[in-house]
Amino acid sequence: MLIKTLAGAAFAAVLSMGAASADVTIHLLHVDLPSDPVWKQIAADYMKSHPGVTISIDYLENEAFKAKLPTLLQSSDRPNIVYSWAGGVLRAQVAAGYIEDITDAMADIKDKFYPAALKSYLVDGHLYGVPVQLSQVALFYNKAYFAKAGIDAATIKTWDDFLGAVKKLKSAGITPIVMGGGEKWPLHFFWSYLVMRLGGSDVLLNAEAGKDDGFKSPVFVEAGAHLKELATLDPFQAGWLSTMFPASTGMFGDGKGAIDLMGNWLLAMQGPNAADGKGLPSDQIGFLPFPTLPGGKGEVTDTLGGSQGFLVTKGSPKEAVDFLKFFSQEKEQELAAAKGAYIPAVKGTQAAIADPRFRQISENIAASTWHQNFFDQDLGPSVGRVVNDISVAIAAGQTTPEDGAAAVQDAWDQR
Repeated sequence: MLIKTLAGAAFAAVLSMGAASADVTIHLLHVDLPSDPVWKQIAADYMKSHPGVTISIDYLENEAFKAKLPTLLQSSDRPNIVYSWAGGVLRAQVAAGYIEDITDAMADIKDKFYPAALKSYLVDGHLYGVPVQLSQVALFYNKAYFAKAGIDAATIKTWDDFLGAVKKLKSAGITPIVMGGGEKWPLHFFWSYLVMRLGGSDVLLNAEAGKDDGFKSPVFVEAGAHLKELATLDPFQAGWLSTMFPASTGMFGDGKGAIDLMGNWLLAMQGPNAADGKGLPSDQIGFLPFPTLPGGKGEVTDTLGGSQGFLVTKGSPKEAVDFLKFFSQEKEQELAAAKGAYIPAVKGTQAAIADPRFRQISENIAASTWHQNFFDQDLGPSVGRVVNDISVAIAAGQTTPEDGAAAVQDAWDQR
């Protein structure tokens, strides 16, 4: 009897060990602080119905994430799910063998996503990521400051109109533009949009193919010249070259500048990063499309933005993909839409968007004649870094538009 009891106890212990070994922890790493509470709520929902699975969600500041991710991906202790802006950076990660092909695993839900968003995560016809949110870069502005300076936002149609508004703001004693130049990428939005407005929807494809002298073509040089034209008006706050991005959003919320050319995530970040933790009231923030340029091939309905999402790293447990499938359900993404965290890439969630500005941006993206991924992501890590570098260097007077364009071409040739 004692032998049977001991045997039974041993068998129970084995079962207990088996159950324990079946427990899985999925580590997700991202850069989107406003979305962190929403994603943790979705993770909590998942864990309730999936005992034994722990979803650990961690935030890492944007630049720290970009700097550490290459090393993390090479580690045996790499995160299972990582944030992505798709584009050339994703293609480089896939080529290096760091990212799982999830084509088959996601086959039954791929139609849930907007086609343009899903396309961003395809490499050679295979799916390597899940789109989460869509974004648009626009000119967000402080309505009270525009009124004080006598500016009618509806009249800003062209680049000259925009420069005129900058001059009016300076004359009224208002810093025209908030800029987080310490991280460089915020300034590349100006150079990118200028390239888009001048060159039209084929501009990057033509440059990549080496047409008309590639990235040294007149379009890229002229874009730099217009950026320099803006910079000569001294439009940014004092110390803009060392201001980090999160601080710049708080400056906008604190009313330390009238305009911020930024993605729609600014709406969720300007309040928490403001000195009072509240920022500008939502009804005091307007936004405009980037202006057109005379003779340019681009349309005002051409938008710059992204399709941010998640990737599953190589060798991750199957629960990582399972969580992303759960995450992509309409009811879970409606939570993000309702809280104004972001514009979901999942169909059927638009009605849940409560913030009218988010709803308008969602409609803008849906009606866009060309939605271009962020240049620094689309062109790949090595070329993207140079795009960011030369955007700041041109604005700071450290290089010429011609040399800036040549530097991008050199980086493209050496990638």
